[in-house]
Amino acid sequence: MLRWFLVFFGFAGLIAVRGLEDEIFYDPFLDYFKLADRSEVFPHFVWGKLIFSYLLRFLLNSIFSLIVIQWLFQNKMWTKQALWLIVLVFVIVFPIYLLCIHDRFEFGYLFSFYVRRFVIQPLTLILIIPIFYYRKKLIQN
Repeated sequence: MLRWFLVFFGFAGLIAVRGLEDEIFYDPFLDYFKLADRSEVFPHFVWGKLIFSYLLRFLLNSIFSLIVIQWLFQNKMWTKQALWLIVLVFVIVFPIYLLCIHDRFEFGYLFSFYVRRFVIQPLTLILIIPIFYYRKKLIQN
């Protein structure tokens, strides 16, 4: 019972991060991408606040994702591997997104939009869960 409560708690935390993003995080690009209008004026922003906000969001998403993974699979080694995968994806994608911002999304609007998704959303968790379920199934067989 506690196990499923903690899995639910992890997902609830991820939903809360997403639901409260306007109040918790500094991100002038939220409205820019919500409008999905390429003619929208590129927003003014402060680099330091923006980077700090993205790092805070990554930290919160990672904590809740790792709670889900730990209590879903109850395997500390897999949770550590998930942590490394989450960090690896972020370390690769975050500088690319910052470069997109620096270039004012000249790399392409959709490219920037989807790279941003990996920065602000726990998409790696969506990839890890099926991989670990498949792995668990292989081990059981």
